[in-house]
Amino acid sequence: MASEKLFGLHATALQLRSQRMMMLASNIANAATPGYKARDLDFAKALDLARQGGSTEGAIAYRVPVQASLDGNTVEMATEQTAYAENALAYRSSLAFLNGRVNTLTRALKGE
Repeated sequence: MASEKLFGLHATALQLRSQRMMMLASNIANAATPGYKARDLDFAKALDLARQGGSTEGAIAYRVPVQASLDGNTVEMATEQTAYAENALAYRSSLAFLNGRVNTLTRALKGE
């Protein structure tokens, strides 16, 4: 894949981080929904599957709560917020790397 040669795994990582961020945001949004089952993306497993050209569906799993809720909801806000913050930081790091790479390529094309 041409983009992988130019950007390494960061392009794929950015896409996976975005997917995980939406999943974690959905968990947070459904914290009060009875019976809602929190899901998460195992980033390392998803990245490995993506590198092999496969679907990342196998890297998605339901979160096992530390303390079960009476209404069957498995969202634990502290866990979700921490995972969201860590993922957002990793997303920004990948985005900064890609931005730097694009700037380098742009300068090279302009002959600077």
